[in-house]
Amino acid sequence: MKVLFIGGTGTISLAISKLLIQQGCELYLLNRGNHSKELEGNNVRFICCDIHDEKKAQKLLEGMEFDVVADFIAFVPQDVERDYRLFKDKTKQYIFISSASAYQKPLADYRITEGTPLSNPYWEYSRNKIACEEYLMKMYREHGFPITIVRPSHTYGDYSIPLGVHGIKGSWQVAKRMLEGKPVIIHGDGTSLWTMTHNSDFAKGFVGLMGNIHAIGEAVHITSDESLTWNQIYQSIADALGVKLNAVYVPSSFLDACSPQDYRGSLIGDKANSVVFDNSKIKRLVPDFVATVRFDQGIKQTINYILNHPEYQIPDEEFDAWCDRVVAALHNAVNEVNRNK
Repeated sequence: MKVLFIGGTGTISLAISKLLIQQGCELYLLNRGNHSKELEGNNVRFICCDIHDEKKAQKLLEGMEFDVVADFIAFVPQDVERDYRLFKDKTKQYIFISSASAYQKPLADYRITEGTPLSNPYWEYSRNKIACEEYLMKMYREHGFPITIVRPSHTYGDYSIPLGVHGIKGSWQVAKRMLEGKPVIIHGDGTSLWTMTHNSDFAKGFVGLMGNIHAIGEAVHITSDESLTWNQIYQSIADALGVKLNAVYVPSSFLDACSPQDYRGSLIGDKANSVVFDNSKIKRLVPDFVATVRFDQGIKQTINYILNHPEYQIPDEEFDAWCDRVVAALHNAVNEVNRNK
C-alpha cells in the first residue's frame, strides 16, 4: 500500500507511521522537514514542503498517486478545500482527522455514537472541524471524492502526560507540582467520566480503516472502551510518579473566568463533560480492533519515558504561579465565609 501522510510526526500520526513501517508499507511524509529520529533509516520517503504552499506541493506531487492520503494538520475548511484540489485525482482514499470534541455539547446522552449530533458552541476549534467534515461530505456526495472521517478523542503517547488542566507549555509542570507535594487543580469535582486512548491502540484502528472499502463515505471515532473519572486519571498519574496526590477541586467555569488561556473550549466545550464512546462502528469496520492498553499501565510507560528524557520536562513558571493564586483564592474565600458565620 502506497500512503502519504501530511504532517505525520504528532502523537497520533507517529504511532501510525511506526505500525505501517512494521507492516512494510510504502510511506511518504509531507511536512516542513520535521520528522522523528525513530523514522530515520526506515522505508520512509520524506517530501519537504509546507502544505500551505499549494503550488510547491502540487509540483512536488506531480505524477504521484496514492492508495491513501491522510492529513493530520487540517484544521479549517480552507485546508481541506486545498487537499481536494491537490488529491481529487491522486488517491483512492482521503482520510481527514477530525475530533470527538465536535460532538454535541452539552451532550443529550453521555453515550456517544457516530450518530450523535455535531455541535459545539464553546470551541472554535471544534466548529472548524465540523465545517471541514461538512465540506468533505459534500465532495463525497457530489463528486465521489473517497473520504473517510476519523474522530480521535483524548489520545496520548510517550511524550506528554494527558491532563485536564495544564499550561500552554504542556503538562510537565503539573507532574512537577505532584513531585513537589504541591496542590494540583482538578476541574469540577473529579467525578465526570472521560476516555483516554493510547496512541498504539488508536493506530491499530486507523490502519484497519486504510484501504478499507467499507470506510469510504463514513465517519468513525476510535477510542478505548475504558471509562475513567478524572479522579482516577490524576490518581494513576500520581501513582506512576510514586507520590501522594494533593488534589484541589475547582469549578470549570471559575477556571475559564480567571485563566489567561482559553479553558472555555478545552474544558466547558470538552473535558468537563462526561463522555463514554460506543465503539461498535470501528469494531464492525475493523473486526480485530480492540484497545488493550489500560490507562494505569499506559501512563506508567509515559511517565517513565519523560523522567528519562529531560528534553520533555518543559517548565512553565507562569502556569505554576497561576495555580498557586487559584488555590490561595479558594482558601481565602473559604476563610472569609467561615469568618462571617
